[in-house]
Amino acid sequence: MKKIAIVINTSWNIFNFRIGLLKALQKEGYKIVCIAPHDDYSSKLEEFGFEYYNITINNKGTNPIEDMKLTYEFYKLYKKIKPDIVLQYTIKPNIYGSIATNILGIPTISNISGLGTVFLNDSLSSKIARFLYKIALKNNEVYFQNADDRNLFINNNIIKKSQTTLVPGSGINTNTYKPSNKVTMNTKLSFLFIARLVKDKGIIEYIDAVKRLKKFYPDVSFKILGSLYLANPTAIKKNELQNWIDEGLIEYLGHSDDVKSEILKVDCIVLPSYREGLSRVLLEAASLAKPIITTDTPGCRDVVDNGVNGYLCKVKSSISLEENIKKMIKLSSKERDSMGNKGREKIINEFEEQLVIDIYIKTIKQIFSI
Repeated sequence: MKKIAIVINTSWNIFNFRIGLLKALQKEGYKIVCIAPHDDYSSKLEEFGFEYYNITINNKGTNPIEDMKLTYEFYKLYKKIKPDIVLQYTIKPNIYGSIATNILGIPTISNISGLGTVFLNDSLSSKIARFLYKIALKNNEVYFQNADDRNLFINNNIIKKSQTTLVPGSGINTNTYKPSNKVTMNTKLSFLFIARLVKDKGIIEYIDAVKRLKKFYPDVSFKILGSLYLANPTAIKKNELQNWIDEGLIEYLGHSDDVKSEILKVDCIVLPSYREGLSRVLLEAASLAKPIITTDTPGCRDVVDNGVNGYLCKVKSSISLEENIKKMIKLSSKERDSMGNKGREKIINEFEEQLVIDIYIKTIKQIFSI
């Protein structure tokens, strides 16, 4: 039985976003091995009949000695497990795990799900990351979730075009993410920002827009769902968040493992991010038939046809965001519902999970036939 290992920086990520793929591969007759740092979801992966191995990954660390040790840990683990193919996600597995698979000669598919803060500027860390990607990915099949990211890698000579495939994100199971039949009787029109609380997600622009909007629309509700992420250099501080709450600008919902329920409770999802791989939040929102306001940037604009299932605003512009929220406020509930329904149609046609699964199965079979 051929053995496929999947490697991500959290077990939570595997469980929430890749279970459909792994179950499909298991059904194809492959043995599945999950490798990720231990968390509350690690044991749940074993309940599906997958093997699980723990590995310690400091997601925000930049210590080269620590990263060399991580490469060696990947090497030892892969040598022990002997996978026939490795599927890798997130920056550290994609770089340091791929260096290990290169040494061992294990075929690898890397999924670039987003470039993160390190690719939003031309700093030294950005240049180092590009250099490491070039070394790590030289023999890999590389999946990208949007064309802009793929072109950036090709144009910077990090990889060859022949290595790349464009996939529609992690895909959405539209049977799981479907609109509720229950009628939500909102007393207030409500907007929800969903993301980690870091500046790159556009949270400052959201707050600035809300400050002005509240003067004219005091009855409109603005909410935030997401964790404080203090390890990130652009993280929002606790006192900043508390000030927004105290000023009555936003309702903070904290962190939730049931994002779907929170999306269903509101009228519109807002994500003014600076850049995404392909936003999972936007895919879920559109599949749940919610209209969207997001930025005209890679990984966000892919999900929204401007004026059809939502609105696109300028990146880093609270004024543009404010104008588009006003547009949404002025629509009738019937018009907003129509936008949401068109968004769901788009997800079914372009981002259904089975489309992603079919791409993986095709590539894996090609690799095994060589």
